[in-house]
Amino acid sequence: MADSEIRETTEIPETAVTAGAIAPAPTSADLIRRVLAGCHTVAVVGASANPDRPSYHVMETLIEMGHRMIPVNPGQAGKTIHGQTVYGSLADIPVPVDMVDVFRASDAVAGVVDEALALPQRPKAIWLQLGVIDEGASRRAEAAGIAVVRNRCPAIEYPFLGRLQP
Repeated sequence: MADSEIRETTEIPETAVTAGAIAPAPTSADLIRRVLAGCHTVAVVGASANPDRPSYHVMETLIEMGHRMIPVNPGQAGKTIHGQTVYGSLADIPVPVDMVDVFRASDAVAGVVDEALALPQRPKAIWLQLGVIDEGASRRAEAAGIAVVRNRCPAIEYPFLGRLQP
């Protein structure tokens, strides 16, 4: 799948504002399908070696689905998770990544997006996990041509979309 097909997103409505809270813009099933099918190499920011953490299981599931997973966690740099070397930052990864999957608190998203935008070869997509919301950072990534999946989990989405080839 061509980069332009992944980056070509459906028009996303303006952010909804309800009772002072900013809700994330919706993500279409078509965008999710294109991102999962078109992104083979995935950096997991906030990866954990703890089997009780969601990032551990999402990495495991995406490996089973054929993705190359690259864990990113400065506190675990140099160690391994699921047999994959952990890097301290996106900039430390020696190969280009197709997608950045964010398992960090919402207030860390802007920094992750800044780091992704600074890469010599930008990712095709940024995936914000369930409850990870930063509309300003999401829109900056989209303005730079990066697809953004919001408030979803790829391990949950796969069964709904069927087996896709990354």
